[in-house]
Amino acid sequence: MSTLYKKVAIEAALKSGRFIKNSVGKIKKISYKGRINLVTDVDKKSEDIIIKKIRSAFPDHSILSEESSPRYGNSEFKWIIDPLDGTTNFAHSFPFFCVSIALEKDGKVILGVIYDPMRKELFFAEHKKAAYRNNKKIHVSAKPNLSNALLATGFAYGIKEAKNNNIEHFRKLLMRVLAIRRAGSAALDFCYVACGRFDGFWELDLCPWDCAAGALIVREAGGMVTKLDGSAYSHYDKEVLASNGIIHKQMVKVFKG
Repeated sequence: MSTLYKKVAIEAALKSGRFIKNSVGKIKKISYKGRINLVTDVDKKSEDIIIKKIRSAFPDHSILSEESSPRYGNSEFKWIIDPLDGTTNFAHSFPFFCVSIALEKDGKVILGVIYDPMRKELFFAEHKKAAYRNNKKIHVSAKPNLSNALLATGFAYGIKEAKNNNIEHFRKLLMRVLAIRRAGSAALDFCYVACGRFDGFWELDLCPWDCAAGALIVREAGGMVTKLDGSAYSHYDKEVLASNGIIHKQMVKVFKG
């Protein structure tokens, strides 16, 4: 894969991340996409920074980003962008949010870059080339038992209306594991599985920009990514289960039980 793709993605993530960090506590406008799904002027500006960088280097590539309509190009490449994953956290100055950028070729993710500007942690992976945090190779945990596992999850914005709202899954696993965290950024949850901070992560009602980069990073770090029933996963699916691989079947069993 061309090193230019990675270079552009990393530069875009770092630039937008610096802007986001400098904007903490300085939000000028908040609007809502639904009852509680908020978006800020910083989301929009971050997206502009990323798209401008990508468009200048690859004008014929398609772009799928959370805060704007899809942009179609004449290429087999598509960039999948979340300019600010964890907007609610950001709006409350809770320091757990990030920039997520993935590159898809013919429907398959070949590059994932996620940047946490508050900790200055840059996670990235290329298909079949391992996963890294700040240029140091990372690997999933070796935790063998669900009973000792630290997991992460999240809840959809429509939790009060949705039938399958993840509360029952949460209840079942809470009784089986060491602890569960709900920090509010799916992209960073993936990264924390990839570097062994979490042993597993699951969530429902997700979008491609939430998962495309993170799922690749987990896989390249030696982990496993499927749907909740253990079947094959695509970043266009709405549900995901990511783990160190060792506890994967144990988690699937709980979901099926």
